[in-house]
Amino acid sequence: MLQSALLAPSKLKFWEVLVWGAAFVLPWLLPQKALMINEIAIVALFAMSLDLILGYTGIVSLGHAAFFGFGSYSAALFAKWVMPDPLVGLVVAMALSALLGAVASVTIWRGTDLTRLMVTLGTALILLELANKLDWLTGGTDGLQGVVLGPLLGRFDFDLMGQVAAWYSIAVGLVLFVFMRHWVNSPFGATLKAIRDNRLRAMAIGISVNSRLTLIYTLAAAIAGAAGALLSQTTGFASLDVLAFDRSADVMLMLVIGGVGWLYGGIVGAVVFKLLQDSLASITPQYWMFWIGLILVLLMLVGRERLLKPWTWLGARP
Repeated sequence: MLQSALLAPSKLKFWEVLVWGAAFVLPWLLPQKALMINEIAIVALFAMSLDLILGYTGIVSLGHAAFFGFGSYSAALFAKWVMPDPLVGLVVAMALSALLGAVASVTIWRGTDLTRLMVTLGTALILLELANKLDWLTGGTDGLQGVVLGPLLGRFDFDLMGQVAAWYSIAVGLVLFVFMRHWVNSPFGATLKAIRDNRLRAMAIGISVNSRLTLIYTLAAAIAGAAGALLSQTTGFASLDVLAFDRSADVMLMLVIGGVGWLYGGIVGAVVFKLLQDSLASITPQYWMFWIGLILVLLMLVGRERLLKPWTWLGARP
């Protein structure tokens, strides 16, 4: 009974089916915006991966771009030097990012939130410097160019409009969303929330805290690596930007907008942030960050719960 109660929220509701169905229809209805839709789908997946460790486990991170960038370069190098199949490259990038996450998880076992902020940021900066110095492999400041992918599923070529890329990113995002939803609503997810709320109490009732932290950090790294792989595969390019601090800061802002501890928070935050960025940058190219900062201040003053109240009517939890 307990397990079925925990798993019940993992089933997609009717309104969610409509939302995801609309996401798949958008590249067809708005072909001129397909590239933007593809980018939103990628950063939404990236934001959800951060929410796994921040919202559900309480691990603060300012270096989540390390896994995003590692997955991006892994997929690009695999396509360029080994095999151009996008799905195989995606799996390889996820596996390598998961391995990096497993190794890096040792650094978050102990310490305060401030310590983890510095350690995670340092991990990303180390990878950024390595990518910059190993220019014979990564292209350095010029980026890794000439990444050409084969047809998706052997049939669908990536078009210049970006429609196939958008459908590809949305499909991968949906599959991984379903898996994440299952994880966070399972008994495993309940132990993560216990660790988030009180680590000492979780240890006292017999939860293996370090093993849970390692596992969720590895899973989050794999999903962030998938988002990075999608970016390099759909753009045919990987640069130092994927490892930059701005990438980690932006995804943190998305969760501030959409809310943590709620997978749809990453999606809502990604949509709002990217649309604001696109519209404000076209109006005031030099000061768009000022307006986003002002909107964030107003959001904190008004309260996210009031703005997202319609989602609660649909059965969501912002």
